[in-house]
Amino acid sequence: MLIDGAERTELSLLARHRQALWERQREYVMANSPLHRRAWAGETPPRRLEELPLLPLIDKEMLRESQRREPPFGDYLAALPERIARIHRTSGTTGTAINLALSAHDAEETARIGARAHAAAGLGPGHRVIHCLNYRLWLGGFTDHTTLEATGASVVPFGVGETRLLIRTIRELRIDAISCTPSYPAVLERVIAEDFPGLRPRDLGLRLGLFGGEAGLDDPHFRARLEETWGMEVRNANYGLSDVLSNFAAETGQDHDLHFLAPDALYPELIEPESGASLPWRAGARGELVLTHLDRECQPLVRFRTGDIIQLTGTDRTPGSLTAPRFRVVGRSDELVIVRGINAFPAQIAAIINQHAALSGEWRIVLEGNGPYDFLPVEAELAEAFSAASPPALAESLAGSFKRELGLTARIRLLPFASLPRSEGKTRRVLRERR
Repeated sequence: MLIDGAERTELSLLARHRQALWERQREYVMANSPLHRRAWAGETPPRRLEELPLLPLIDKEMLRESQRREPPFGDYLAALPERIARIHRTSGTTGTAINLALSAHDAEETARIGARAHAAAGLGPGHRVIHCLNYRLWLGGFTDHTTLEATGASVVPFGVGETRLLIRTIRELRIDAISCTPSYPAVLERVIAEDFPGLRPRDLGLRLGLFGGEAGLDDPHFRARLEETWGMEVRNANYGLSDVLSNFAAETGQDHDLHFLAPDALYPELIEPESGASLPWRAGARGELVLTHLDRECQPLVRFRTGDIIQLTGTDRTPGSLTAPRFRVVGRSDELVIVRGINAFPAQIAAIINQHAALSGEWRIVLEGNGPYDFLPVEAELAEAFSAASPPALAESLAGSFKRELGLTARIRLLPFASLPRSEGKTRRVLRERR
């Protein structure tokens, strides 16, 4: 059961509510989820939330195996099939797609918590927002539409594709906010330049950008360029995980931290990624985020490894009177690239790329084989103004930046402008060609 204003509730009151939720959820999962009973090997889960680290972890491959064994929803479907109100599917970016089932209760909870995130980012009554995520099966499309509506804003359900029509629609309907991935504005910029002579992106009148679904906004150069080009406030407003909850964290505009806005629906932990050992939940701690549902009907998860490496930046009350913990996403454990023992995440690579004005900001890493790797193979696209002739020694300068800032040896391949694909959905930056 959600608490209105849970993100502002005193921690002592919230702790009692969460404990009561877990006691009920614990009994429900034990009775209805064979996957968890197998994982727990006959052990009874603890009654106290603080003792959850006594239980083994659940990971994504266990969910995939469960759905292969018991299609289509796996044997962690804890509700009767007739309770399923909505069906989604993950994008499959990091492996086989997962089928997602939501009851009416789960769907309502998802919308209300997502609305907290979008509202914290600045969306509300009076805004007219166009939603440009994929509506076809992916949770981020229709489900995030419902969270936008729940803020009181007017929502235009556009989806992906037909970019020229999108630009005309923004102008004709006087839309002032957009919901999309951070890489999508680059697609719009290209179409504006090619098909709308004399029009600048900032002329569209967008004042608020609500972004999610992929990394990028932690890079100050990328963020500053978006704000300057579009003339809008940029917010990381849509952090979530399809297997757990579509959207439960967002920036507020006071800083660039994400605020955890689902304290009455999810119990978070930090673990050391390699060993799985528990880490303290305190400011400055860094590790993999683990989440437990406190009030889920269809596919409840207990101690689920998200794969996201985060750093906690605060657990006290914020200047805006939120009691929500704050954090930043360092990267995904499955996107980590290791070159001669040195770790690098896509966000760190993007930060270096975006320091070079002669580059468009589009790039990718293509890794051949299973490693180990002796160098970082970077394909970087030139900015349009430099596509005919790249600046002298640009590749050497870029390689020097990687060596100086990350300690990595990089092998740079410069590509002409517009040679790398622009994505209307999630952009894949690290490609692994297995042997």
